[in-house]
Amino acid sequence: MTQETDSSTATQEIQNQSIIEADNLLGQYIPLHYHFQMLEDEGRMAGFKAAIDYLVPDGGRVLDMGAGTGVLSFLAAQKAAKVYSVERQPEMVQCARTLLEENGCGDTVELIQADARDYLPPEPVDVVVCEMLHSALLREKQVEVIQSFKGRYREKFGDKMPIFIPDTTILGVEPVYANFSYQGYQAPISFFEDPGALSERYLSLGEAKPYCILEYQEEAPTTLNFDESISIHTNGRFNALRFITKNLLSVNLNSGKTVDWMNLNLILPIKKSLDAEAGNQFHVSFSYQAGGEIQALKNSIEVIKA
Repeated sequence: MTQETDSSTATQEIQNQSIIEADNLLGQYIPLHYHFQMLEDEGRMAGFKAAIDYLVPDGGRVLDMGAGTGVLSFLAAQKAAKVYSVERQPEMVQCARTLLEENGCGDTVELIQADARDYLPPEPVDVVVCEMLHSALLREKQVEVIQSFKGRYREKFGDKMPIFIPDTTILGVEPVYANFSYQGYQAPISFFEDPGALSERYLSLGEAKPYCILEYQEEAPTTLNFDESISIHTNGRFNALRFITKNLLSVNLNSGKTVDWMNLNLILPIKKSLDAEAGNQFHVSFSYQAGGEIQALKNSIEVIKA
């Protein structure tokens, strides 16, 4: 290895470390191995492929914000004439560039190392793909990035906005009894749950209630909150909330059908467990910033028996 190579490697490590230190608390740094786990999420991959196939016009222009491994840019390149693919992390840029070239779309996809909160394409685009989605819209910067993009895009190209993938995110909350006992070890901490295979550990005590619908074509709130009563339909011990995140990736206006993808459910224990009977009402409130930390949401939760 030459001195020049050593220097280049050291520089990249410093760049990666600076990004980790700056954004780790806000979930911006996602290790490479986690990106490959996302590739194995069949619901995610099939959903985005269907939405991109439906919404990207033949010969169109696409912007992919937060490219990761470049897979969504690859899917867009099957129809688009040009894809601007933006990724901030140097490690991911290098990985995506290699993979995109190996998959035969290096000429169609232009990979740019930049912060999606600052970047604008050199020309108008037809579709914007932005998959910075986390359970309850925590940690990742989906809302901030899209809101920033729309303001800057409007100033440069006028009021006509591109189509966004996803189109909408629906957030809901549900009262549950969570079995936090593991071989007798009590661990009431935050957990994630596959929405397609609900765990027997988490028993629903009432209907899920929506608390925010974010349509990315419109102005989206940055503070997400809930302050309502929840009805109990099953006797049990109310000790946690299940946060549900459903993304409408595309909407067929003719058929009314949607292409959906759900993030992992987030199970958060409440401060004090409460006895609950069918017919009981509990007042539940919480407030947090989109892109904020899980602990901030957890700390804000208040539950009072009505």
